[in-house]
Amino acid sequence: MDKPTHLIEFETMLLGRHLQPGAPRSRRGGGCLDRSAYTLLSRIRMEGPMSIGQLSEAFGLDASTLNRQTAAMLRAGLVERIPDPAGGIARKFRITERGEGSLDAERAENISGLDQVMADWAPDEVAGFAAYLKRFNGDIEDLDGRPWPRPRS
Repeated sequence: MDKPTHLIEFETMLLGRHLQPGAPRSRRGGGCLDRSAYTLLSRIRMEGPMSIGQLSEAFGLDASTLNRQTAAMLRAGLVERIPDPAGGIARKFRITERGEGSLDAERAENISGLDQVMADWAPDEVAGFAAYLKRFNGDIEDLDGRPWPRPRS
């Protein structure tokens, strides 16, 4: 483990472990969305209603995987199927009020957890980490050809 990229691989593996549904969250007693629902709802919120084809393109996942994930979200009342607002033939998934509330609650819990982890960090350290993480993710997205829409700063 002498190369910095080896250290980054190891630390991102641990980060993924910490972000697994039910990891520290089960001890805090919260968290109602699994990672796929959290990610899909976040994307639908940013982009507006999306079809299976659009989700497949955005995430690089096959339609059968997305059908399973969206079916679970439909059953949970997190999304609803609607006709394409632009008049296309494909039906789209729109986040429901329940989905919005669940996403907001999950995001607030995640941010609270990050605030706890970084309580002793200086504000410039938090900002620097956020900037490096944004650059890291952006470079991955560029290589993959699937940029993630970002909120306006």
